[in-house]
Amino acid sequence: MKKTGIKNWIKTTAIVLLALASFNTYAQEKFGGLALYTVRDDMGTDAKATLKAVADAGYKNIEAAGYDDGKFYNMKPKAFKSLLKKLQLTPISTHQGSVTLENAEAMMAEVKAAGFEYFVIPVPPMGLFKFDDKTRTMSMAGGAKNLAEILDTLGEKASAAGLQLLYHNHDFEFKKDADGIVTIDYLLENCNPDYVNFQMDLYWVVKAGADPLAYFEKYPGRFKIWHVKDMDDQGRFAPVGKGHIDFARILDKKEQSGMEYYMVEQDRTFDGMKPLEAIKISHEGIKEFGFE
Repeated sequence: MKKTGIKNWIKTTAIVLLALASFNTYAQEKFGGLALYTVRDDMGTDAKATLKAVADAGYKNIEAAGYDDGKFYNMKPKAFKSLLKKLQLTPISTHQGSVTLENAEAMMAEVKAAGFEYFVIPVPPMGLFKFDDKTRTMSMAGGAKNLAEILDTLGEKASAAGLQLLYHNHDFEFKKDADGIVTIDYLLENCNPDYVNFQMDLYWVVKAGADPLAYFEKYPGRFKIWHVKDMDDQGRFAPVGKGHIDFARILDKKEQSGMEYYMVEQDRTFDGMKPLEAIKISHEGIKEFGFE
């Protein structure tokens, strides 16, 4: 081989190796999940550009929160699944707040077609959830027993559709209701674990004054997905690492909890911070705490 040929071969090889190294570095940085509720306004404006920004921020998995009339963010299930694949994002879970006993089977078929594994009930469904605008407090009607029966029925339907059903908490489920019942405890003790498990929102657990680790110990294996968001000194939502929740302590017990996935979420941002900026800060934060 002539000298010029050897030089060209060396140069080409170096370029290829550099490209592979860059690809591997990028691939290694792609970890963690994002609840798209965090960027809901951006998703409503331009879903495709926002999902690209989510992928560029280093996230690997997503949780949807934008289903309406058989579509995810105005895309049919297979089209949404195809877009996510193109962006190297994996659909894991989706919040389906509009589910009823009547529409559940059709809705679950569409969730399955979009590639999701988990069908999440974000609040008590079918009109049971109550929000007081003046006090900005949440509650529910119907009682814990009624909710447990609804979740069991929906859980059986989800299982038949090849999905797993989870219930997502806020703070009110950790407080005694008018009958002296702690709703989350009732659900954990009475819902069939073959059909109903839980998505623990760590912020709301802490906000309620409860300890996630106490629930992991008492109900091991029941908390399949976590919502990870921090709390600032004013009690507001904050990017991961910019508040005072001890995620390292919680993460140490992830196996006991049953956690399979986690989703960064921030319901609102403050002090001029944009959601797309917050998700970048949180991605750095989860890396510092050792989330994978």
